[in-house]
Amino acid sequence: MPRPAAPLGTDGESSTTSEFALPKGLALPRTAESETTSEFAVPDGLAVPRNDAETTSEFAVPDGLEVPEPSAAEREGSAFGPPSIYSPLAPAAFTPPSGTPAVSLTKDIPWQDRMRTMLRMPVAERPAVETIQRTEDEGGPAVPRVLDLTLRIGELLLAGGEGAEDVETAMFAVCRAYGLDRCEPNVTFTLLSVSYQPSLVDDPVSASRTVRRRGTDYTRLAAVFQLVDDLSDPDTHVSLEEAYRRLAEIRRNRHPYPGWALTAAAGLLAGAASLLVGGGDLIVFVAAAVGAMLGDRLAWLCAGRGLPEFYQFTVAAMPPAALGVALTLAHVEVKASAVITGGLFALLPGRALVAGVQDGLTGFYITASARLLEVMYLFVGIVTGVLTVLYFGVKLGAPLNPDAALAVVNRPVTQIFASMLLSLTFAVLLQQERSTVLLVTVNGGIAWVVYGALHYVAGISPVASTAVAAGLVGLFGQLMARYRFASALPYTTAAIGPLLPGSATYFGLLAIAQNHIDKGLVSLAKAVSLAMAIAIGVNLGSEISRLFLRVPGAGSATGRRGAKRTRGF
Repeated sequence: MPRPAAPLGTDGESSTTSEFALPKGLALPRTAESETTSEFAVPDGLAVPRNDAETTSEFAVPDGLEVPEPSAAEREGSAFGPPSIYSPLAPAAFTPPSGTPAVSLTKDIPWQDRMRTMLRMPVAERPAVETIQRTEDEGGPAVPRVLDLTLRIGELLLAGGEGAEDVETAMFAVCRAYGLDRCEPNVTFTLLSVSYQPSLVDDPVSASRTVRRRGTDYTRLAAVFQLVDDLSDPDTHVSLEEAYRRLAEIRRNRHPYPGWALTAAAGLLAGAASLLVGGGDLIVFVAAAVGAMLGDRLAWLCAGRGLPEFYQFTVAAMPPAALGVALTLAHVEVKASAVITGGLFALLPGRALVAGVQDGLTGFYITASARLLEVMYLFVGIVTGVLTVLYFGVKLGAPLNPDAALAVVNRPVTQIFASMLLSLTFAVLLQQERSTVLLVTVNGGIAWVVYGALHYVAGISPVASTAVAAGLVGLFGQLMARYRFASALPYTTAAIGPLLPGSATYFGLLAIAQNHIDKGLVSLAKAVSLAMAIAIGVNLGSEISRLFLRVPGAGSATGRRGAKRTRGF
């Protein structure tokens, strides 16, 4: 039977109670939330600050830590865009593993040493630009015009016979003078290139130029060095337009010596060389001079017809050899070997040989290989011309004696005079400034005195004596170059003229013409050894001057980093 309904209380609720019901009189505060609670609910009385968003995460930024809002430019930019604090003159953004070098680049140091130091440093370690040559526009000159000026200056230096390292140094000096510090010049035998990158994120600007014609004019070379010196001087302001104007004037300048003076200098050089190797007669002097002048005129004629230099050297080597053979056939009591040897001295490519060895010693192996290959071609041209004449002379019965090379001629006063005359005429052929002719003449005389003292008096081998004498030539030449802030070539190239292996070359060719191949190859090997001794000695003398002669207050600025290799790798 159904149970009766429970009676309602006064509050309208059921009067039935449960063990889970709250006792009467105990009331909990009512909230607007759901009545259902959980053991994970926040206890009442513990207030937690609420953010705008109800959902929170462990990756949310804690309250109280304010993060700066990015600017509109950075919000719209790219990760590859330049930083807002970037400045081209700012120092490196990091410290290299080897530390930041302390470089003191004072203007008392020659610009060659200052620029060579920075050129061999990584881009991130180079100090800021010291000075900027600017035009009227505050923004500075256009980058392509600066690169074009740099290439034109480098072209004149490379065509004039300057070493690849010095050409790169001059190109870097021009770029840095106009504020392009992040530039990388590159020089090979016939190609010049330079690349400039404003920053790590900007596109680089590159330009190149080809050197097609080479000419020997040390007066022009000195003028180009003076221009680079003025551009690198912080106290001298040279605008880009002024630099272009001065460069155009350098190109238009005529040679300091006329053509007849060059021909006469070639003749005097051959006559002095004949005295140097033992020809003490006036007939020998005149014959050697006439042969050299005829060869010079024939070479000019071939050059005017567009023939390559190989054939020019071949033709120029024939007249001295022909005169020597003619004197022998005429039974004139003279040394025909002195006549032929003297005529060869003006043709020996000593300048190209020294430049090629210097490039190899300084790490420019491609340029050095090309220069030495050029020397080999020119030398083969001389060999071809002389061998052709000597072959016909032997067939005609000319009593040419290759054993005459063993006779030692010792005439100190005559040889010293001849060596100085040879250096003087060699300087004229190189179109040097008149102010440098006297200095290089004295330098050549000192070189022969040292060689004669070591070889004839002390009995030292000719190769070692030549190397020591050439080292002194390079040392004195570098001293004069540093004193005048100019190139060292005008002070060294003509001074090594008396040391060139003319007699060894001639007697080697004569032995080959008479079918004495072994003797000829030995004599030619001796000539090559003497030539290498000259080139290495000149370069070593220059390096010694840079190594020990420091400018006061320069610190380590005159140093140059070199490759450190061991065990051939």
